[in-house]
Amino acid sequence: MGKKHGLFSAIIVGLGSAIGFEIFGQLGYAYRLAQGSMVSALFLGGLICLLTMFSYSELCAALPVKGGEYSYTKAAFGGFTAFMAGCLRWLSSIFGAAFAAIVFAQQLLYALAILLPLDQNQISVYTSLIAAILICILGALSIRGAKEITTLLVVAFLAIFFIFIAGGFGQGQTVPEIFPRFEGVSGVFAATAYTFIMFVGVRATVVAAPETESPEKNIPKAIFLSMIILIALYCSVAYVTTSVIGEEEFVESTLLNSAAEKTLGLLGGVLVAIGGMVASISSVSTAITVQSSIIYGMSRDGYFPKALMKLHSHFGTPHVAVVVNSLFILLFLGLGAGAVGLGFSASFASILVFALVNLSVIKLRETKPYLERPLKAPFYPLTPLIGITMSLILLLVPVFLEGDVNAESAMLWSLGLMGLVLATYHLRMIGFHRLRVALGGVSLGIGFFAALFACLIKQGFKPLILPLVPPYILIFVSIVSILAGVLNILIGMRKLF
Repeated sequence: MGKKHGLFSAIIVGLGSAIGFEIFGQLGYAYRLAQGSMVSALFLGGLICLLTMFSYSELCAALPVKGGEYSYTKAAFGGFTAFMAGCLRWLSSIFGAAFAAIVFAQQLLYALAILLPLDQNQISVYTSLIAAILICILGALSIRGAKEITTLLVVAFLAIFFIFIAGGFGQGQTVPEIFPRFEGVSGVFAATAYTFIMFVGVRATVVAAPETESPEKNIPKAIFLSMIILIALYCSVAYVTTSVIGEEEFVESTLLNSAAEKTLGLLGGVLVAIGGMVASISSVSTAITVQSSIIYGMSRDGYFPKALMKLHSHFGTPHVAVVVNSLFILLFLGLGAGAVGLGFSASFASILVFALVNLSVIKLRETKPYLERPLKAPFYPLTPLIGITMSLILLLVPVFLEGDVNAESAMLWSLGLMGLVLATYHLRMIGFHRLRVALGGVSLGIGFFAALFACLIKQGFKPLILPLVPPYILIFVSIVSILAGVLNILIGMRKLF
């Protein structure tokens, strides 16, 4: 067991994961949805996240174990819900890391474009390539266990944005709307759903609870202080940005850079681009570490192969889990998912996890009233109930009230992956050998039906199913299917009994 960390380190862990690369990739798109009321959207997102963080604080103090949300939902609901929470948390981190890598590439290319003129096609190609290279480098550093870099990155990011806020405050020609008009409320909620991911990284402090001194005291404090810092930072950045950028100057992908150029000059845009790269590196590095912790806990309980728990002989890090996580991130980058879609997918999965965490607080209060709780969520049960309600609103508003295409695509993509997760769980429960017997039975059925159709066609009948397939092909399919079915059943039954 290594040296435990104090309150300051716990705050750095939270800020390092939620330090704000998302503001570069999502602020421009969310600005369109909120119709200028970005400060309201960000404040609302921070408030909703803070409510759920109270639930995190209670669960962390009562159950300071490795695994975070996975361990909490397991204690409350058992294996299936815990497996879902763990996979959703893992998927959210994967989406977020891929999103961060794209933002890093976009900001790097923005800075380089000042020196090297690039057309749009070159930017698209280089963005994916640079993002993939970044994942490989940070994956290798995670295997080595490089932790001290996080503190430096957080300090550098905060310094850069303090310069941006101080230089731009009061220079705007317009005063941003703090409170939205009634007809713009749904747009503010939709923008909150997109920017919600800016805050959820604070939960990384919960995952780090076993490595923190007095976690029942320090983790809740770290969560609260991290949230206050983030809300103040994001709202200030949004206020300055929306006050200096008019509709005619709006550029979605480089909104912050344009605002920095206008307030601090060309070097200001480059400085903010450096901030975006710093934030992205910090978040990707933390995400890979958090993913490894989640995989470790689920492998420990038998949901994933035990090989993922293997530690590096020299560095003492779960190198197999790090490599697997990095490959999944590279997969999503290779599929060509855009920054906006990846961002909403990460938010979608995170919001579902938040709902499960709030439900876990209620469930444990009812079923385990005598569980020692050094800290309790204030205003129970209103706090978790409001958290659950707001989570559902954030999930539904972008799709059903705003009709946002990106949100619809991201939701379908996320639901498809959740279906794959459910299939994986049931495969794990029934066992591979039982599945093999079941597939053997299916193969036998296909083989016998193919033989039947071949005979019918030979006799002159024209069945509605497969009427144009030659009989010899059906006979071949029949023989192969029957042989495969018999072999699968025999081998599966042998392993079972």
